[in-house]
Amino acid sequence: MKAARFDRFGGPEVLEIVDLPDPHPGPGQVRIAVQAAGVNASDWKKRQGLMDQELPQTLGYEAAGVVDELGAGVTDVALGDRVFGFSSEGAAQAELVVLSYYAPIPSSVGFAEAAALPAAMETAARALDQLGVEAGRTVLINGASGTVGSAAVQLAVARGARVIGTGSPASHDLLRSLGAEPVTYGAGMSERVRAIAPEGVDLALDIAGSGVLPELIELAGGPQHVITLADFTGAETYGVRFSRGSSGRALYVLDQIGELVESGQLTLPAVQTFPLAEVAEAHRAGESGQVRAKLVLLPH
Repeated sequence: MKAARFDRFGGPEVLEIVDLPDPHPGPGQVRIAVQAAGVNASDWKKRQGLMDQELPQTLGYEAAGVVDELGAGVTDVALGDRVFGFSSEGAAQAELVVLSYYAPIPSSVGFAEAAALPAAMETAARALDQLGVEAGRTVLINGASGTVGSAAVQLAVARGARVIGTGSPASHDLLRSLGAEPVTYGAGMSERVRAIAPEGVDLALDIAGSGVLPELIELAGGPQHVITLADFTGAETYGVRFSRGSSGRALYVLDQIGELVESGQLTLPAVQTFPLAEVAEAHRAGESGQVRAKLVLLPH
């Protein structure tokens, strides 16, 4: 099978499409013929040598496709079913991949949109769980208009929370459509939040990593009410929890996505697709910071 891989660290030019042996599922796993695979910031961090140090490395943790091989004991899906989910091996950007965690793709959702959901939804759900976001709470989400931010807004709204979301003025219509009260980030953000929430907020989630942890701590009444997904140094400095997958993943959210989509509580993210052979171009687009859509690779 064809797969994206690199055998040295560096820029997008180190990425190659290589032939690798076909993988096979173990007990409880399924293999899919990949129709779409998500691209995330962790992919280019890996490629730059900022994460795992072994070489060579494959890429990709989320994919959508058609089941073509079942592992022992799998009874909840059948050959030919459309599913999406996670590759524990980080090898989803390929023609075939084994999924360790998977769920049916809702009938109204295409493969590219489905592949854009698992990582963002799991990350958002995990952070909201760790914060204790529930009905009646007011949560401030810093960086609410991106892929993870949009997922966090919608999941928090679905839980019954009041959501205030920071973003650029151009993102405010989107944030309103997702159920958040938009506030412009940057200088004076705290005052703008207090204008609509005079007593501050119950909880705050930092997705943008834009150096605002002191303001979030002040608004939420202490570092114990704040979590960041993006500011590791700030978390250590200010005593804020840094959320990472190793601290318990919210994989259950895969099974909730279908109901959220069908009930209209989840708006699918915009996607920008690239052929698998153009994985380097996808990395360049993502690293530029100019793309608002979720990047997705299409192997076929």
